[in-house]
Amino acid sequence: MGLFDDKSLIFIKKFLTFQVFLRPTMQNNMPSDHELIHKFQKGDQEAFDEIVRRHLPNVMGFFINITRDEMAAEDLAQDIFYKLYKHLKRFRFESAFTTYLYRININTANSWITRNKWRNLLHLDQALDYGEKDNRLEHEWTKEELWDAIKRLPRKQRTVVMMRVSQELSYREISQVTGMSEGTAKVNFHHALKTLKKWFSND
Repeated sequence: MGLFDDKSLIFIKKFLTFQVFLRPTMQNNMPSDHELIHKFQKGDQEAFDEIVRRHLPNVMGFFINITRDEMAAEDLAQDIFYKLYKHLKRFRFESAFTTYLYRININTANSWITRNKWRNLLHLDQALDYGEKDNRLEHEWTKEELWDAIKRLPRKQRTVVMMRVSQELSYREISQVTGMSEGTAKVNFHHALKTLKKWFSND
């Protein structure tokens, strides 16, 4: 067997073109993530296919925002679901699956940023040449130069910004994913915004 069986790969390829990051919506009659994981742990491959169908568009959207490269985002998304396929058998149900998935996404994104640090710095230098002040910086996170700047932030600040802005998590949810307190998450976010606004101002 490769990374996944053929059916799972079909689902992954089918959804790889999704670029909008939205939280999964749950219908009342749909099994929960935990129920699907229980089924998968008992050998139900279709349960994993449903996990892929449910969460792949969000994972792809997140990594496209981070990398701005569809091929790189595809590679990272496949890496995420390969990790899930390997490790969900040992999932302990101590937290929501989305918390578990966010943690994997953030760790993978930070690793990618570290590996590509030299390229990110080159992009940042190009972005700063514009020098345009933006008083609504925190609301215009899709701007290419802003994501280049986010990648240069210290790791904790970068992590909170990615989760707060791209994934729209509350400080409580960020605390659950990262292990930092809500207060620490807030401080890191506001320090990051202050730094970003400074970089993008004319002052």
